[in-house]
Amino acid sequence: MQIKPRQHLLDIWQALGRHSFEAGEWNWGEYGGESSVADAERLLCLLYPATEIPAFRLDDPDTTQDDVQQVLKKAGGRLDIPANLVTATAEFMRTHTGEDKRPTFAGGYYFGSHDPTAELTEEQRRLGVVDSYSMSITLCLAILGFLKVYENKTRRTDIKETIAELRSATSSRLTAAMVSLLRSFTVNVFDTDASQGQTLCELLGQGRMSQRQVLKKFQDRFRPLRAAIVESLQLGIDVQEGLKDESQLFECGWAWTLVKDAPEVETDEPIGPQPEGTAHAVPYLYFTVVALDGIQDLFSDRTLTLGLLNTEQQRLAEALRLRWELTQQYWSRIARFDADRWPLEDIPWRTTGQKLESEYFSLSVAAILVHDLMRRRATDEDLNRTVTIMERLAERGRITSRMTVDDPMVHALHNVGVALPLQGSDRLGPLMTWSMSDFSAQLLKRTVQLCTLSRNLTAHDRLLGLAESIFDHMWRRRIRDGEGTGLWDNVHAAYPEADILKRRVPVSWSITERVTEVMVQAHQMYQQPPIRSLELVELAKALLSEAAHLLGNEQMEPAPKDDGRHGMQLRQIEVKLRRARFLVDEQPGTAYSLALDVLGQLDALGRAREAAAQGV
Repeated sequence: MQIKPRQHLLDIWQALGRHSFEAGEWNWGEYGGESSVADAERLLCLLYPATEIPAFRLDDPDTTQDDVQQVLKKAGGRLDIPANLVTATAEFMRTHTGEDKRPTFAGGYYFGSHDPTAELTEEQRRLGVVDSYSMSITLCLAILGFLKVYENKTRRTDIKETIAELRSATSSRLTAAMVSLLRSFTVNVFDTDASQGQTLCELLGQGRMSQRQVLKKFQDRFRPLRAAIVESLQLGIDVQEGLKDESQLFECGWAWTLVKDAPEVETDEPIGPQPEGTAHAVPYLYFTVVALDGIQDLFSDRTLTLGLLNTEQQRLAEALRLRWELTQQYWSRIARFDADRWPLEDIPWRTTGQKLESEYFSLSVAAILVHDLMRRRATDEDLNRTVTIMERLAERGRITSRMTVDDPMVHALHNVGVALPLQGSDRLGPLMTWSMSDFSAQLLKRTVQLCTLSRNLTAHDRLLGLAESIFDHMWRRRIRDGEGTGLWDNVHAAYPEADILKRRVPVSWSITERVTEVMVQAHQMYQQPPIRSLELVELAKALLSEAAHLLGNEQMEPAPKDDGRHGMQLRQIEVKLRRARFLVDEQPGTAYSLALDVLGQLDALGRAREAAAQGV
């Protein structure tokens, strides 16, 4: 199924309008307010495309396009839509702010219990989670950019007052989310003989290197990174003394929430008291990927161009950027530890901290590798190997291959998902879990990101074909009737023979938001110039050379008595030839086509002249 970003986004917005607007006003419904993650994802389904794609802008009513207005007609008229969005986001800020005026980041019903018979405590439901911190950064930046334009377009006094309140609350939430991400980052140091060390050595050694060889190679490969972490990290983390000991292994990344005993981050921003940490100082692959996605938005072109960060937030952003770069480098090197056979190519990946293995973790490591490949403009070899990994994950995940009888993959990746035990949460009640059932949406997201990165024709075509196959699978999984029609997620539609458990919450905002995000990325991919083929450039230049020569020869012939028609044809050919020369380096295929057309026209003129001469 071809990915058509504009049309698919319009379909999603129309479904969102039916679901979330009632009589022109935003309706949070039964589950609104219960999870800051779900509420943020829901708002981003509208705000992310509206702030990233000019054709979907909603902040200037004078530029709102007719088809956009039509699909959002349940949100009101052209002037009402942005006002209603301001009201909805202001409600979000009030709902997710505590009595002490501190922004809250509750996971809510996204949290599960490791023991199905044990109920989580209210204190556990209110715990913050890295998903919420990261999603809040993206949401707050989208809101601040939206308000920057809309406040100059509205004359309504009540909306102007709400905008002032919303801007202050959004800025505070953005700062609080950045501080929380700093306090959730951790570096875990362990010995090779510890269970974590043994798991990591087995993962890196691939059965081909001894523990001693792995440690030696790890020391050599990570010595500069180890030194950078020891010397550079500050703001919200205590680096363990053992990190300086090269006989120790380490991992870095994000825990699931604030790390226990993480020091407070000094800031002048009014974010209220900083809560105590809960999580063990152990990185999670899933939450590390989520954090990297959000932090990336802090130094995007849009954020810098619009000046969305104040001075204090810029300081915090630099601290997060350092962690972002260190984490990418660490996991990228882990994924490609052995050049002959990457550990990432040994699917499924095994985590050291949680002692779990799944294709989802392979995808998480691949996602970090994609970030790194995009940052350093990777070689074709690295890119091609990563493409193969993506294709294997799609096949193993039963997206591009058929399911078997009682297929465990459907249950483990798409229905219930991978349940992560949240270490440290049992201090407050039963051990909590976090389930990831968005494998398909995440795989689609990373495939489109790689497709955007690739400037190799073969790799690009493979990635585009894979993205279209995954998208076809995702499009089938839209809800067909009842609440949330046109949104996600109806797993049974893709796997009709599987025994699918019905979810308590009818709409999956995490999957809906990720599909929306993919449409924005696909739009950016199509905005890029097409990939150049060097062979086609040479062919086009050869055709242009022949065409220029024949045109010059035709211009020397005496013009026939046709009332200027011949001269007009030559001028049109000359214009077309000039256009082909202009395009030959960037769009050689187009230049090739224009040159062929010119050659055909010149041949027709030559034959017409010969026929006229014979007739005389």
